[in-house]
Amino acid sequence: MIIKRQTIDQASKQSVRQSKKRATAFCLSLFMLWGLFCTGCGSKESANVRAGSLKGPTSVGILFLMEKAEKGETAGGYEFRMATAADELLQLMAKGELDIALVPANAAAVLYQRTDGGVVAVDINTLGVLSFVSGSADISSVADLKGRTVYLTGKGTTPEASLKYILRQNGLTEQDCALEYKSEAAEVAAVLAENPAAVGLLPQPFATAAMLQNESLKEVLNVNEEWDRVQGEGGSAMVTGVTLVRREFLEEHEDAVKEFIREHRDSAEKVNRDTAAAAALAVQAGIVAKESIALEAIPRCSVTCVTGENMKQLLSGYLGVLSDFNPELVGGRLPGDDFYFSEQ
Repeated sequence: MIIKRQTIDQASKQSVRQSKKRATAFCLSLFMLWGLFCTGCGSKESANVRAGSLKGPTSVGILFLMEKAEKGETAGGYEFRMATAADELLQLMAKGELDIALVPANAAAVLYQRTDGGVVAVDINTLGVLSFVSGSADISSVADLKGRTVYLTGKGTTPEASLKYILRQNGLTEQDCALEYKSEAAEVAAVLAENPAAVGLLPQPFATAAMLQNESLKEVLNVNEEWDRVQGEGGSAMVTGVTLVRREFLEEHEDAVKEFIREHRDSAEKVNRDTAAAAALAVQAGIVAKESIALEAIPRCSVTCVTGENMKQLLSGYLGVLSDFNPELVGGRLPGDDFYFSEQ
């Protein structure tokens, strides 16, 4: 009887062990399937984002984001590249070799037309960066430009369109104010160095550099402020830079795009809050040659991150002004509503 009881006990124990093995194997299978499922989900959310920007004010707002990405501290993966010409970024976006690009506002509209709506504007990254610089003490309003010569760059482009719009809205014609064009901002700065009484329309950081090199020069008029004055409350804004996303990438990785917008906003806010650290990063990135210039220029670069309906209002109004000047500046016609990303 004792032997029989032991045999039964052993059989019972063996059955229990087999049951445990089967249960363990089943749990391991479930665990592995769950792991594969989670890995698949994670790869979708943490899509590697290829972003490009211009070596100028439009890159300033993402300086801290680029630093975080380099240190591996971002939620998603990023590959950043910086170009000296907008055309380079537009071509890379059109070929699908970039997912996100920070480009001039009108160039964003042009690419939208060229790609049959293949890109979407997700935020405004930079407002106006133009300033009237002069050593003259007699200029305190746009009306004071009457009878003067304004030196500027960009004939047939957005600086000319913006200037003529502001002049017209202040009752001045082309006959009232002569415009003399130079091939680059450095030439305008050279004119001001020789003749401080002259008036130059310069973008940042060239405006700040000119003023630091010649103490007799100052910002006599800010184009942002003049634009806002003629637009009035609820109008558009002077827009320099827009952040674009390829529509295909947005549809496949919307969470990654929203994460980029969030981290972009955080970076832009930190740039405006910690100018000294941003200035050091701007020099490191090759955007500005000296920290002393960056320290003064960054607060004048209108770094921002405007999204949603506010973005649409400001940007669509600005593109409308450019289109009235020359439709080709925005690709022949204004973008449709699907050009503007509405983050839900």
